[in-house]
Amino acid sequence: MGYLLGPILNRYLGMQGGAEVVSSAFAMTALVFGGLSAYVLISRKDMSFLSGFITVGFFVLLGATLASMFFHISGLQLAISAGFVLFSSVCILFQTSAIIQGGERNYIMATISLYVSIYNLFISLLQIFGIMGRDD
Repeated sequence: MGYLLGPILNRYLGMQGGAEVVSSAFAMTALVFGGLSAYVLISRKDMSFLSGFITVGFFVLLGATLASMFFHISGLQLAISAGFVLFSSVCILFQTSAIIQGGERNYIMATISLYVSIYNLFISLLQIFGIMGRDD
């Protein structure tokens, strides 16, 4: 995933105003991750009830992604990116809660899971800001 991030960032940085898009996506990712993690740390709530939402969200996003391959509907990519932002945010809440509550004992898997959620959040925000920043 880190290997693919370089070419993606180069593509966005090559756009007009690309540095602003990348920095905005980075700042928003940091704010969302920090805010969600702080909420779970301060409230100490058990977010295990979100597991059903994560399962349903996965299948909905999978179906939407497959549909976008076959049907070229305007705005579908934007909707998928927004869905991934929501999905990644819920995964951050769920995983952070599992780490705090003691439900996650394998900290390597917890770290990888959080990394994937942060990566997906950043890429999705990058796509949203990139779509919004285009003039065509």
